[in-house]
Amino acid sequence: MQSSILRHVVRSAYSRASGPANRIALIRHLSSDKTPSRTALYEFHQKHGGKLVDFAGYWLPVQYNDQSIIKSHLYTREYGSIFDVSHMLQTYLKGKDVISCFESICTADIKGLRNGTGTLTVFTNSSGGILDDLIVNRVADDVLYVVSNASRKDVDMANISNAVSSFKSNGKDVSVQFLSSDDQSLLAVQGPNAVKTLQKLCSKDLSKLFFMNTTTDTIAGVEGCRITRCGYTGEDGVEISIPSAQAEHIATALLDPTIGNLKMAGLGARDSLRVEAGLCLYGNDIDETTTPVEANLLWLVAKPRRVENNFPGSDKINSQIKNGVTRRRVGFKMDSGAPPARQHVEIYNNEQQKVGEITSGCPSPCLQQNIAMGYIREEYKKLGTEITLKVRDKHYHSAVAKMPFVATHYYQAPK
Repeated sequence: MQSSILRHVVRSAYSRASGPANRIALIRHLSSDKTPSRTALYEFHQKHGGKLVDFAGYWLPVQYNDQSIIKSHLYTREYGSIFDVSHMLQTYLKGKDVISCFESICTADIKGLRNGTGTLTVFTNSSGGILDDLIVNRVADDVLYVVSNASRKDVDMANISNAVSSFKSNGKDVSVQFLSSDDQSLLAVQGPNAVKTLQKLCSKDLSKLFFMNTTTDTIAGVEGCRITRCGYTGEDGVEISIPSAQAEHIATALLDPTIGNLKMAGLGARDSLRVEAGLCLYGNDIDETTTPVEANLLWLVAKPRRVENNFPGSDKINSQIKNGVTRRRVGFKMDSGAPPARQHVEIYNNEQQKVGEITSGCPSPCLQQNIAMGYIREEYKKLGTEITLKVRDKHYHSAVAKMPFVATHYYQAPK
Protein backbone atom coordinates (compact mmCIF):
# COMPACT_ATOMS: atom_id res chain seq x y z
CA MET A 1 0.00 0.00 0.00
CA GLN A 2 2.78 2.46 0.91
CA SER A 3 4.63 2.17 -2.41
CA SER A 4 1.30 2.65 -4.19
CA ILE A 5 0.64 5.90 -2.31
CA LEU A 6 4.21 7.07 -2.92
CA ARG A 7 3.94 6.55 -6.68
CA HIS A 8 0.63 8.42 -6.69
CA VAL A 9 2.06 11.44 -4.85
CA VAL A 10 5.05 11.77 -7.15
CA ARG A 11 2.75 11.54 -10.18
CA SER A 12 0.55 14.26 -8.66
CA ALA A 13 3.35 16.76 -9.15
CA TYR A 14 2.93 16.23 -12.87
CA SER A 15 -0.85 16.18 -12.96
CA ARG A 16 -1.54 19.35 -11.00
CA ALA A 17 -1.17 21.57 -14.07
CA SER A 18 -4.56 21.94 -15.72
CA GLY A 19 -5.15 22.17 -19.44
CA PRO A 20 -2.89 21.02 -22.28
CA ALA A 21 -0.91 24.26 -22.43
CA ASN A 22 -0.10 24.20 -18.72
CA ARG A 23 0.82 20.51 -18.82
CA ILE A 24 3.18 21.09 -21.77
CA ALA A 25 4.77 23.98 -19.87
CA LEU A 26 5.17 21.78 -16.80
CA ILE A 27 6.76 18.96 -18.82
CA ARG A 28 9.21 21.45 -20.27
CA HIS A 29 9.97 22.71 -16.78
CA LEU A 30 10.51 19.23 -15.40
CA SER A 31 12.78 18.27 -18.29
CA SER A 32 14.84 21.46 -18.00
CA ASP A 33 17.85 22.10 -15.83
CA LYS A 34 15.93 24.48 -13.59
CA THR A 35 16.59 23.63 -9.98
CA PRO A 36 13.55 23.43 -7.70
CA SER A 37 13.25 26.15 -5.09
CA ARG A 38 14.03 25.45 -1.45
CA THR A 39 11.78 26.31 1.43
CA ALA A 40 13.35 27.72 4.60
CA LEU A 41 13.14 24.20 6.08
CA TYR A 42 15.11 22.48 3.29
CA GLU A 43 18.11 21.64 5.49
CA PHE A 44 15.80 20.93 8.44
CA HIS A 45 14.00 18.27 6.36
CA GLN A 46 17.31 16.68 5.39
CA LYS A 47 18.47 16.67 9.00
CA HIS A 48 15.27 14.94 10.07
CA GLY A 49 15.40 12.26 7.39
CA GLY A 50 13.01 13.78 4.87
CA LYS A 51 12.94 12.17 1.42
CA LEU A 52 12.73 15.19 -0.86
CA VAL A 53 11.00 15.33 -4.24
CA ASP A 54 10.30 18.11 -6.73
CA PHE A 55 6.70 19.13 -6.09
CA ALA A 56 5.20 22.21 -7.78
CA GLY A 57 8.72 23.56 -8.29
CA TYR A 58 9.89 23.10 -4.69
CA TRP A 59 11.94 20.49 -2.86
CA LEU A 60 9.48 19.02 -0.35
CA PRO A 61 9.52 15.83 1.74
CA VAL A 62 7.30 13.00 0.53
CA GLN A 63 7.94 11.16 3.82
CA TYR A 64 10.46 10.83 6.66
CA ASN A 65 12.76 7.95 7.57
CA ASP A 66 11.18 7.40 10.98
CA GLN A 67 7.73 6.50 9.59
CA SER A 68 6.17 4.91 6.54
CA ILE A 69 3.55 6.96 4.72
CA ILE A 70 0.80 4.80 6.18
CA LYS A 71 2.11 5.17 9.73
CA SER A 72 2.49 8.91 9.24
CA HIS A 73 -1.10 9.12 7.97
CA LEU A 74 -2.43 7.21 10.97
CA TYR A 75 -0.22 9.16 13.37
CA THR A 76 -1.75 12.40 12.08
CA ARG A 77 -5.25 11.07 12.70
CA GLU A 78 -4.40 9.81 16.21
CA TYR A 79 -1.95 12.42 17.47
CA GLY A 80 -0.78 15.13 15.07
CA SER A 81 1.78 16.11 12.45
CA ILE A 82 3.57 19.13 11.02
CA PHE A 83 3.61 19.72 7.25
CA ASP A 84 5.81 22.24 5.47
CA VAL A 85 3.46 24.00 3.03
CA SER A 86 5.65 27.03 2.39
CA HIS A 87 5.33 26.45 -1.35
CA MET A 88 1.77 27.83 -1.17
CA LEU A 89 1.21 31.41 -2.35
CA GLN A 90 0.52 33.85 0.50
CA THR A 91 -0.94 37.23 -0.40
CA TYR A 92 -2.08 40.37 1.42
CA LEU A 93 -4.47 42.86 -0.19
CA LYS A 94 -5.18 46.23 1.38
CA GLY A 95 -7.30 49.33 0.83
CA LYS A 96 -10.83 50.54 1.44
CA ASP A 97 -12.04 48.93 -1.81
CA VAL A 98 -10.27 45.61 -1.26
CA ILE A 99 -13.42 43.56 -0.61
CA SER A 100 -15.26 44.58 -3.76
CA CYS A 101 -12.06 44.10 -5.74
CA PHE A 102 -11.51 40.54 -4.56
CA GLU A 103 -15.19 39.65 -4.91
CA SER A 104 -14.91 40.60 -8.59
CA ILE A 105 -12.77 37.48 -9.22
CA CYS A 106 -14.09 34.93 -6.70
CA THR A 107 -17.39 33.42 -5.52
CA ALA A 108 -17.16 34.23 -1.80
CA ASP A 109 -19.39 36.64 0.11
CA ILE A 110 -16.50 38.51 1.73
CA LYS A 111 -18.80 41.43 2.62
CA GLY A 112 -20.73 38.99 4.79
CA LEU A 113 -17.67 37.75 6.70
CA ARG A 114 -16.82 39.08 10.13
CA ASN A 115 -13.32 40.48 10.60
CA GLY A 116 -11.01 37.70 11.72
CA THR A 117 -12.84 34.99 9.75
CA GLY A 118 -12.28 33.38 6.39
CA THR A 119 -13.73 30.97 3.87
CA LEU A 120 -12.75 28.59 1.13
CA THR A 121 -13.58 29.97 -2.31
CA VAL A 122 -12.69 29.62 -5.98
CA PHE A 123 -11.47 31.86 -8.75
CA THR A 124 -13.62 31.28 -11.84
CA ASN A 125 -13.23 32.08 -15.52
CA SER A 126 -15.83 33.46 -17.92
CA SER A 127 -17.14 29.93 -18.56
CA GLY A 128 -17.60 29.19 -14.87
CA GLY A 129 -14.53 26.94 -14.81
CA ILE A 130 -12.36 26.86 -11.69
CA LEU A 131 -9.05 28.71 -12.02
CA ASP A 132 -8.00 27.79 -8.49
CA ASP A 133 -9.34 27.03 -5.02
CA LEU A 134 -8.07 29.16 -2.16
CA ILE A 135 -8.74 30.47 1.33
CA VAL A 136 -9.50 34.17 1.79
CA ASN A 137 -9.44 35.69 5.29
CA ARG A 138 -11.03 39.02 6.11
CA VAL A 139 -8.45 40.35 8.55
CA ALA A 140 -10.07 43.80 8.71
CA ASP A 141 -12.44 45.96 6.66
CA ASP A 142 -9.48 46.95 4.50
CA VAL A 143 -7.16 43.90 4.75
CA LEU A 144 -7.44 40.42 3.22
CA TYR A 145 -5.03 37.51 3.69
CA VAL A 146 -5.14 34.84 0.97
CA VAL A 147 -3.52 31.41 0.65
CA SER A 148 -3.63 29.68 -2.75
CA ASN A 149 -2.01 26.79 -4.60
CA ALA A 150 1.67 26.78 -5.58
CA SER A 151 0.92 25.05 -8.88
CA ARG A 152 -1.34 27.97 -9.82
CA LYS A 153 0.93 30.72 -8.52
CA ASP A 154 1.45 32.46 -11.87
CA VAL A 155 -2.25 32.22 -12.77
CA ASP A 156 -3.34 33.53 -9.37
CA MET A 157 -0.83 36.38 -9.30
CA ALA A 158 -1.93 37.51 -12.77
CA ASN A 159 -5.62 37.22 -11.87
CA ILE A 160 -5.25 39.22 -8.66
CA SER A 161 -2.91 41.79 -10.22
CA ASN A 162 -5.30 42.40 -13.12
CA ALA A 163 -8.20 42.94 -10.74
CA VAL A 164 -6.16 45.34 -8.61
CA SER A 165 -4.95 47.26 -11.67
CA SER A 166 -8.49 47.53 -13.02
CA PHE A 167 -9.81 48.90 -9.75
CA LYS A 168 -6.91 51.33 -9.33
CA SER A 169 -7.40 52.64 -12.87
CA ASN A 170 -10.92 53.58 -11.82
CA GLY A 171 -9.68 55.52 -8.81
CA LYS A 172 -10.29 52.76 -6.28
CA ASP A 173 -8.11 52.22 -3.20
CA VAL A 174 -6.54 48.74 -3.30
CA SER A 175 -3.01 47.30 -3.33
CA VAL A 176 -1.51 43.81 -3.32
CA GLN A 177 1.57 42.22 -1.74
CA PHE A 178 2.65 38.73 -2.79
CA LEU A 179 4.82 37.17 -0.08
CA SER A 180 7.95 35.29 -1.07
CA SER A 181 8.72 31.96 0.57
CA ASP A 182 12.19 33.40 1.17
CA ASP A 183 10.58 35.82 3.60
CA GLN A 184 7.46 34.05 4.86
CA SER A 185 6.92 30.34 5.51
CA LEU A 186 3.75 28.35 6.15
CA LEU A 187 3.39 25.33 8.43
CA ALA A 188 0.27 23.17 8.69
CA VAL A 189 -0.10 21.61 12.14
CA GLN A 190 -2.84 18.97 11.95
CA GLY A 191 -4.38 16.37 14.25
CA PRO A 192 -6.03 15.99 17.67
CA ASN A 193 -2.99 17.27 19.58
CA ALA A 194 -2.00 20.00 17.11
CA VAL A 195 -3.61 22.99 18.80
CA LYS A 196 -2.92 21.64 22.31
CA THR A 197 0.78 21.66 21.49
CA LEU A 198 0.74 25.05 19.75
CA GLN A 199 -1.15 26.55 22.71
CA LYS A 200 1.88 25.95 24.94
CA LEU A 201 3.93 28.21 22.67
CA CYS A 202 1.31 30.99 22.34
CA SER A 203 -0.16 33.67 24.56
CA LYS A 204 -3.69 33.88 23.09
CA ASP A 205 -6.44 31.44 24.06
CA LEU A 206 -6.76 29.22 20.98
CA SER A 207 -9.95 27.62 22.34
CA LYS A 208 -11.66 30.80 21.07
CA LEU A 209 -10.15 30.40 17.61
CA PHE A 210 -12.72 28.39 15.66
CA PHE A 211 -12.57 26.79 12.23
CA MET A 212 -11.79 29.37 9.53
CA ASN A 213 -10.88 32.03 12.10
CA THR A 214 -7.55 33.86 11.90
CA THR A 215 -5.46 35.87 14.35
CA THR A 216 -1.88 36.93 15.02
CA ASP A 217 0.20 35.98 18.04
CA THR A 218 3.72 35.38 19.28
CA ILE A 219 4.83 31.74 18.81
CA ALA A 220 7.87 30.46 20.70
CA GLY A 221 9.01 34.05 21.15
CA VAL A 222 8.56 34.98 17.49
CA GLU A 223 6.25 37.97 17.07
CA GLY A 224 3.78 38.62 14.27
CA CYS A 225 2.86 35.04 13.39
CA ARG A 226 -0.54 34.52 11.72
CA ILE A 227 -2.55 31.53 12.97
CA THR A 228 -5.51 30.34 10.89
CA ARG A 229 -7.64 27.42 12.05
CA CYS A 230 -7.93 25.32 8.92
CA GLY A 231 -6.16 22.52 7.07
CA TYR A 232 -6.17 19.91 4.32
CA THR A 233 -6.51 16.69 6.31
CA GLY A 234 -10.04 16.72 7.72
CA GLU A 235 -8.59 16.99 11.24
CA ASP A 236 -8.60 19.93 13.60
CA GLY A 237 -5.52 22.04 13.14
CA VAL A 238 -3.99 25.31 12.06
CA GLU A 239 -1.83 26.84 9.38
CA ILE A 240 0.74 29.24 10.76
CA SER A 241 2.41 31.92 8.65
CA ILE A 242 5.82 32.73 10.11
CA PRO A 243 8.98 34.63 9.19
CA SER A 244 11.18 32.26 7.19
CA ALA A 245 14.21 33.24 9.26
CA GLN A 246 12.43 31.71 12.28
CA ALA A 247 10.82 28.70 10.57
CA GLU A 248 13.31 26.15 11.89
CA HIS A 249 13.11 27.60 15.39
CA ILE A 250 9.31 27.28 15.45
CA ALA A 251 9.30 23.81 13.87
CA THR A 252 11.82 22.63 16.45
CA ALA A 253 9.74 24.10 19.27
CA LEU A 254 6.61 22.31 18.01
CA LEU A 255 8.49 19.01 17.92
CA ASP A 256 9.72 19.35 21.52
CA PRO A 257 8.60 16.10 23.22
CA THR A 258 8.21 17.89 26.55
CA ILE A 259 5.22 19.89 25.25
CA GLY A 260 3.63 17.44 22.82
CA ASN A 261 4.00 14.40 20.59
CA LEU A 262 3.90 15.89 17.10
CA LYS A 263 5.98 14.51 14.23
CA MET A 264 6.95 15.80 10.81
CA ALA A 265 4.92 14.47 7.87
CA GLY A 266 5.26 14.72 4.11
CA LEU A 267 3.34 14.84 0.86
CA GLY A 268 2.48 11.13 0.94
CA ALA A 269 0.42 11.34 4.11
CA ARG A 270 -0.96 14.75 3.13
CA ASP A 271 -2.40 13.32 -0.07
CA SER A 272 -4.02 10.22 1.41
CA LEU A 273 -5.41 12.30 4.30
CA ARG A 274 -7.07 14.76 1.92
CA VAL A 275 -8.57 11.95 -0.19
CA GLU A 276 -10.09 10.35 2.92
CA ALA A 277 -11.50 13.80 3.76
CA GLY A 278 -12.98 14.10 0.25
CA LEU A 279 -10.96 17.23 -0.51
CA CYS A 280 -10.03 18.29 -4.03
CA LEU A 281 -6.56 18.55 -5.51
CA TYR A 282 -6.31 21.21 -8.19
CA GLY A 283 -5.34 19.72 -11.54
CA ASN A 284 -6.80 16.35 -10.58
CA ASP A 285 -10.31 16.89 -9.22
CA ILE A 286 -10.96 20.45 -10.37
CA ASP A 287 -9.59 22.56 -13.20
CA GLU A 288 -10.56 25.22 -15.72
CA THR A 289 -13.03 22.86 -17.41
CA THR A 290 -14.99 22.02 -14.25
CA THR A 291 -17.51 24.32 -12.58
CA PRO A 292 -18.30 24.44 -8.84
CA VAL A 293 -21.69 22.82 -9.57
CA GLU A 294 -20.13 19.88 -11.42
CA ALA A 295 -17.45 19.54 -8.75
CA ASN A 296 -20.11 19.27 -6.03
CA LEU A 297 -18.74 22.50 -4.56
CA LEU A 298 -21.82 24.68 -4.95
CA TRP A 299 -21.50 25.67 -1.28
CA LEU A 300 -18.47 27.74 -2.33
CA VAL A 301 -20.75 29.96 -4.41
CA ALA A 302 -22.32 32.09 -1.69
CA LYS A 303 -26.05 32.67 -2.08
CA PRO A 304 -25.73 36.49 -2.07
CA ARG A 305 -23.19 36.20 -4.91
CA ARG A 306 -25.58 34.05 -6.95
CA VAL A 307 -28.18 36.80 -6.61
CA GLU A 308 -25.68 39.55 -7.47
CA ASN A 309 -24.61 37.49 -10.52
CA ASN A 310 -21.45 39.55 -10.91
CA PHE A 311 -18.46 37.20 -10.69
CA PRO A 312 -16.73 35.56 -13.69
CA GLY A 313 -18.90 32.82 -15.17
CA SER A 314 -21.86 33.63 -12.93
CA ASP A 315 -24.36 33.32 -15.79
CA LYS A 316 -23.14 29.80 -16.58
CA ILE A 317 -23.09 28.72 -12.93
CA ASN A 318 -26.57 30.15 -12.21
CA SER A 319 -27.85 28.37 -15.32
CA GLN A 320 -26.42 25.08 -14.05
CA ILE A 321 -27.99 25.63 -10.64
CA LYS A 322 -31.36 26.11 -12.32
CA ASN A 323 -31.16 23.54 -15.12
CA GLY A 324 -28.72 20.95 -13.75
CA VAL A 325 -25.50 19.46 -15.11
CA THR A 326 -24.58 16.30 -17.00
CA ARG A 327 -21.83 15.13 -14.64
CA ARG A 328 -20.99 15.36 -10.97
CA ARG A 329 -17.99 14.68 -8.71
CA VAL A 330 -18.75 11.78 -6.34
CA GLY A 331 -16.89 9.29 -4.18
CA PHE A 332 -16.34 5.56 -4.70
CA LYS A 333 -15.43 2.60 -2.51
CA MET A 334 -13.96 -0.48 -4.15
CA ASP A 335 -14.49 -4.09 -3.19
CA SER A 336 -11.83 -5.99 -1.26
CA GLY A 337 -9.07 -7.30 -3.50
CA ALA A 338 -9.48 -4.64 -6.17
CA PRO A 339 -6.42 -2.53 -7.05
CA PRO A 340 -6.42 1.23 -6.40
CA ALA A 341 -8.18 3.34 -9.02
CA ARG A 342 -6.00 6.30 -10.01
CA GLN A 343 -6.59 9.40 -12.09
CA HIS A 344 -8.03 8.68 -15.58
CA VAL A 345 -9.37 5.22 -14.67
CA GLU A 346 -12.63 4.82 -16.60
CA ILE A 347 -16.01 4.28 -14.93
CA TYR A 348 -18.59 1.93 -16.51
CA ASN A 349 -22.23 1.10 -15.85
CA ASN A 350 -23.63 -2.44 -15.74
CA GLU A 351 -24.13 -2.35 -19.52
CA GLN A 352 -20.39 -1.73 -19.95
CA GLN A 353 -20.94 1.82 -21.16
CA LYS A 354 -18.40 4.42 -20.06
CA VAL A 355 -20.12 6.88 -17.72
CA GLY A 356 -17.24 8.73 -16.08
CA GLU A 357 -13.62 8.96 -15.03
CA ILE A 358 -11.67 8.83 -11.76
CA THR A 359 -9.73 11.96 -10.78
CA SER A 360 -8.09 10.85 -7.49
CA GLY A 361 -7.80 7.58 -5.63
CA CYS A 362 -5.68 5.77 -3.08
CA PRO A 363 -5.71 3.00 -0.49
CA SER A 364 -7.35 4.34 2.67
CA PRO A 365 -5.13 3.58 5.70
CA CYS A 366 -8.07 4.19 8.06
CA LEU A 367 -10.67 2.13 6.19
CA GLN A 368 -8.27 -0.53 4.85
CA GLN A 369 -10.09 -0.17 1.55
CA ASN A 370 -9.41 1.48 -1.79
CA ILE A 371 -11.28 4.76 -2.23
CA ALA A 372 -11.54 7.25 -5.08
CA MET A 373 -13.40 10.27 -6.39
CA GLY A 374 -14.28 11.24 -9.92
CA TYR A 375 -16.90 12.56 -12.32
CA ILE A 376 -19.87 10.44 -13.30
CA ARG A 377 -22.92 11.08 -15.43
CA GLU A 378 -25.63 12.79 -13.40
CA GLU A 379 -28.05 9.85 -13.52
CA TYR A 380 -25.51 7.63 -11.73
CA LYS A 381 -24.59 9.94 -8.85
CA LYS A 382 -26.96 8.42 -6.25
CA LEU A 383 -25.29 6.82 -3.23
CA GLY A 384 -25.00 3.08 -3.57
CA THR A 385 -25.17 3.06 -7.36
CA GLU A 386 -23.13 0.09 -8.55
CA ILE A 387 -20.53 0.65 -11.25
CA THR A 388 -17.26 -0.92 -12.38
CA LEU A 389 -13.82 0.65 -12.64
CA LYS A 390 -11.50 -0.40 -15.43
CA VAL A 391 -8.01 -0.82 -13.98
CA ARG A 392 -5.34 -2.23 -16.29
CA ASP A 393 -7.94 -3.62 -18.72
CA LYS A 394 -9.90 -5.43 -15.99
CA HIS A 395 -13.24 -4.36 -14.53
CA TYR A 396 -13.65 -4.22 -10.75
CA HIS A 397 -16.89 -3.72 -8.83
CA SER A 398 -17.40 -0.44 -6.97
CA ALA A 399 -20.22 1.76 -5.74
CA VAL A 400 -20.90 5.45 -5.29
CA ALA A 401 -20.07 6.36 -1.69
CA LYS A 402 -20.55 9.31 0.61
CA MET A 403 -17.73 11.79 1.09
CA PRO A 404 -15.88 12.47 3.28
CA PHE A 405 -14.92 8.82 3.55
CA VAL A 406 -13.62 9.38 7.10
CA ALA A 407 -15.37 11.69 9.59
CA THR A 408 -13.89 15.18 9.81
CA HIS A 409 -13.05 16.91 13.10
CA TYR A 410 -13.07 20.62 12.31
CA TYR A 411 -13.24 22.84 15.41
CA GLN A 412 -16.56 24.54 14.80
CA ALA A 413 -17.99 27.43 16.79
CA PRO A 414 -20.93 26.43 19.02
CA LYS A 415 -24.34 27.12 17.44
